Amino acid sequence: MHECPTQGPSSLRAEIELSWRRARLGGVAPHNALERAAFADVDPASRLVVAARPVLDEMAEQLRGTRFCTILGDSSATIVDRRCDSATVEYALDRIGAVTGRHFAEDSAGTNGLGTPVEVGRGMVVHGGEHYVEALKPFSCYGHPIFNPVTRRIAGVLDITGITKDANPLLAPFLVRAVRDIERRLLEGARQSERRLLNAFQTAMRERSGPVVVFGGDVVLMNQAATDLLDAADHGVLRALALDGPDRDAWTRSLTLGSGADVRVLAERIPGAGDGTLLRLAPLAAAPGPSAGEFDPLRQLAALRGAGGAVLVGGEPGSGRTRAAQAVVGGRGSRVLDATDLPVLGEHAWARRLADHAERDDVLVVEEVHLLPDVLRARLVRTLTARGDRPTVLTGPADARSTPETAGLASTCRAAVELPPLRARAVELPSLVKEMVEKIRPGSRVRFTSSAVAALAAQPWPGNLRELETVLRQVVGHRTTGDVVVSDLPPQYRAVPKTANLGGRERAERAAIVEALRDTDGNKVQAARRLGVSRTTLYSRMRALGVPG
Repeated sequence: MHECPTQGPSSLRAEIELSWRRARLGGVAPHNALERAAFADVDPASRLVVAARPVLDEMAEQLRGTRFCTILGDSSATIVDRRCDSATVEYALDRIGAVTGRHFAEDSAGTNGLGTPVEVGRGMVVHGGEHYVEALKPFSCYGHPIFNPVTRRIAGVLDITGITKDANPLLAPFLVRAVRDIERRLLEGARQSERRLLNAFQTAMRERSGPVVVFGGDVVLMNQAATDLLDAADHGVLRALALDGPDRDAWTRSLTLGSGADVRVLAERIPGAGDGTLLRLAPLAAAPGPSAGEFDPLRQLAALRGAGGAVLVGGEPGSGRTRAAQAVVGGRGSRVLDATDLPVLGEHAWARRLADHAERDDVLVVEEVHLLPDVLRARLVRTLTARGDRPTVLTGPADARSTPETAGLASTCRAAVELPPLRARAVELPSLVKEMVEKIRPGSRVRFTSSAVAALAAQPWPGNLRELETVLRQVVGHRTTGDVVVSDLPPQYRAVPKTANLGGRERAERAAIVEALRDTDGNKVQAARRLGVSRTTLYSRMRALGVPG
């Protein structure tokens, strides 16, 4: 345990001592942690800020002349609002960086009145030397989490901060009353949001008679046409599509329903309803063509069947690269070489097989080309040049064109197909599940409920299709008929991760962190360096974005 210069851990209250231990394990530096704490953009129109603003105004009036400041943090303990009555205290907070946008979670700022209440889920008082970070020791902080009254998850944290010598125990109950006022306003806002969902649904019903579905929080609305068209699994994948849609007001997607029907889903956000989304469904034949920029790798693979020259199929492990290569091969004869056979065959034997296969007119398939040593990659480049228009299929990593190990090979290919990861294929999940279950147990009569599909659709799937197949094998191994519900899934796949509610920018940030950790074999120091952030910032963003590690 780090020894604080003003107070040793032996004299700390038990809950403060536990907080110090968490801060130490998180790598918080007592002397300069706040210099490294991350900044984030603040949305002044967020539900929390809008609900809290009148309460903060009233608190500022009531605290006038007391030299105390009110600080509002979001669910990640990032400061989103600050009100100071005293210029002296305001200057002191500015000097240590306790300003709007600064991240104050325990793994960034140690024990404090914002991060610690979020961590423990209850009100906390942190006086002077009980702060882990030296810069915070002049202050006394009274912090209390704000709970969303609908989901019961932490929506934010409210803190009253002042100079330690001004500490007043009566501030704690005053703070609790203010938190209750904010929670009440959050509930009123949720009710308004539900009314907006209903109004949007009723307007859509008047405009057309086709299937209409509305998703928002725990609310699902659908008309009779949608009820007749959709089965339980479709509900789950449509909810995932609504939550994971792009940060645009409207977009379209193609979807194959559990019944096999192909539909076009026209989605639009409902203003003032948070993540509320209205979905209109139309038969694909009667709907407009694919939207600009929509990419279908299966269609591209089919178009390359029978074409000459080399084709590169890239994707994450388990994303179906081998199957995609066979789709390009079609019914033609093929010769397959796999770089994973190198440890058994040796480089010379592998090179001889390459030379032998290359002389034939069959389709040459070379798997996992990024695992080849430099000398064999160079030989493969010469082989592709010599084969000319004779068909060849290579499989490699995601973004193979910019990966140093495969960029040279990619430049010799006439076409490249990038397979999307499973986490980007949520709309296909019902058909993928049905296909895999039939493959695992032909004639199976199990049916995946919407809640089970929604839980599966929200998973990050680092192992992609291979991981999904493993999960489904476990499920059908103990359930041979009837409905598959969430409790039938393996325990680690039952909870819907917090990533399901992330916005587009947060999902992109999370994907960048996951990729950096994967490329550095989980080394957080190297991953932070690659991302251009401090290790402390990386830890805090991993926690905020639900990145395991």
